[in-house]
Amino acid sequence: MEQVMEQDATTPDFWDVRYDSGRMPWDNRGVPKNVKDYIARTPPGRILIPGCGSAYEAAAFHEAGWSVTALDFSSVAVERARLILGSFDHLVVLGDFFKHEFSEPLFDVVYERTFLCSMPQRLWPNYVARMCQLIRPGGNLVGFFLYGQAVEPPPYPMTELQGKMLFGRDFKCAEDEPISDSLPVFAGMERWQEWTRKSA
Repeated sequence: MEQVMEQDATTPDFWDVRYDSGRMPWDNRGVPKNVKDYIARTPPGRILIPGCGSAYEAAAFHEAGWSVTALDFSSVAVERARLILGSFDHLVVLGDFFKHEFSEPLFDVVYERTFLCSMPQRLWPNYVARMCQLIRPGGNLVGFFLYGQAVEPPPYPMTELQGKMLFGRDFKCAEDEPISDSLPVFAGMERWQEWTRKSA
């Protein structure tokens, strides 16, 4: 059973095992500096955090006045996030990003952190299509995007060309900067990017 889960990062079981065992090299254990900077310079709105994991950032956005929905399809991750968030545990929802029905369809911002790179390349076009369904025209997809070559995925980083092909039609890159304080598993590959959804 473990061997099957090792090979399929698209299932909740794959991630449940890792959260249960504490194998979480992607877990930042706090709010990254780039997120704090973004919150400080951006008026609050409605934000989605898909694949939220421990959801440290959910509380930071909420405390700054944002309307936050943090989503994960791993029940173990959701339980962990709710424990971490305490009185803000209502911000975390158990659900599948690709299928979940949100009470309001459009978000001002979607925050990306270790979500896109958690899924194999074949799902990337589905990710972008879903983002177009969920982000209002003029809204933003912001966060940490992984660029490089996959060695033992996950994570699944993109190449420069793949990034442009994925996002170029529907989004325009407004910010792009390297990250100097990445976790070891992402070192040298992370970039903070802000992609604005083009008007239809």
